[in-house]
Amino acid sequence: MVLDSRQQAYPGFERTPRYWDNEQQSWVARVDPGEYYISNQDELIYTRLGSCVAACIWDPLMGIGGLNHFLLPERALHEDWHQLTSYSCRYGNWAMEQLINSILNVGGLKSRLQAKIFGGASLGRMSVLNVGQSNIDFVRNYLAMEGIEVQAEDLGGPWPRKVLLHPQSGKVRVKRLAIEGIRQIETEEARYLRGVTRQAAEPAPDSVELFD
Repeated sequence: MVLDSRQQAYPGFERTPRYWDNEQQSWVARVDPGEYYISNQDELIYTRLGSCVAACIWDPLMGIGGLNHFLLPERALHEDWHQLTSYSCRYGNWAMEQLINSILNVGGLKSRLQAKIFGGASLGRMSVLNVGQSNIDFVRNYLAMEGIEVQAEDLGGPWPRKVLLHPQSGKVRVKRLAIEGIRQIETEEARYLRGVTRQAAEPAPDSVELFD
């Protein structure tokens, strides 16, 4: 089935995988770890979560919403890392800022934004490193500081989750997945976490601050 002109993605999101789902009877956009997506279409935005967290944010008046999917860098065991908060800002803040700013750039208003948050499970090695709880603490604190009301949440526990957001209404369907699905999600998130951790260990580029 071909997308018609009313279902075109916003500029910058043309490469996000979108497909027709017969079960949902809807177009579905898939968000992978480290990505985000916004829409004002009558479609669903989908992601699967283990230790990662997804923030679903929308403007109920404009009918624009989206979700991100992020995983904070781990504090590597037996290594001398800088403060984990600096990496939280580098990755968690980026994920939240990109999602929120993208909604504002297409007509959303910050004072109207609402949120629902999901994920942060304790899975395997991730539970030893407390990655899920770090993600939960970060997203709660971030939204509180930004003054964005959390309408609902399903966080923590041992379950991976499937999340489907309807961006126009802010309605979210959450399904806790069977234990059999954990291994694949762990593998996907571990691969992503290795990449994030590698990048976090690299020095940030020099920056210049200008004063008028």
